[in-house]
Amino acid sequence: MAERAVPPTAAVSAPILESLGLARDRPLVIVDVDEVLGLFMKGFGAFIAQRGYELRFERFALFQNIYRPGESEHLDLAEGRELFNAFFASGCGDLEPAPGAVEALSRLKAKAEILILSNAPASAERLRGDWLKRHGLPHALILSSGPKGPITAALTAQTSGKTAFVDDLIPNLDSVAEHSPQTATFQHVADLRLRPLAPRSDRHPRIDDWAELGEAIAAAISS
Repeated sequence: MAERAVPPTAAVSAPILESLGLARDRPLVIVDVDEVLGLFMKGFGAFIAQRGYELRFERFALFQNIYRPGESEHLDLAEGRELFNAFFASGCGDLEPAPGAVEALSRLKAKAEILILSNAPASAERLRGDWLKRHGLPHALILSSGPKGPITAALTAQTSGKTAFVDDLIPNLDSVAEHSPQTATFQHVADLRLRPLAPRSDRHPRIDDWAELGEAIAAAISS
């Protein structure tokens, strides 16, 4: 299993594709994990419920949706960050795959190299890598932080094939469009409760069904 943690200060550099087991002469599809391949909010919600908190779906955010039961003000952001870090250190291996994601990526793997690019703490590296492997997902994995455009540009520059990128967050999609404009970008929001709250952009097709998304990616890297 190929896994590399990329520190925030190395945002414009990237591992060599061959070191991740990926070929340079095939199309490259870069995919996010949380709310794209995995049901993050569902898993995180269960994790904090065991610690006496609840997750409410009031806005497209994380820390501002964490509450103590019965309270009207969301949890202090610093406390939310502590729960977030604890989840990635011990609980992120329990996510359910997003419906259809495993099947769609299995089909895409015949046409392209698949790279998982996840903004997650370094403490998540082993659990996240094991999760990918356990669910039969392509498991070349990079952990990063911050906008994903610079590192995506460094990765896509290494391949002669067409490239695509999938994320749930518009800032990451916009960043990739800016730094790697030849890369096809797609938005996917896995959790049904988040979909009505998630911002959209005309720059990036929003496809929340993985079967349809897989077909759109295949067309983008084949045309």
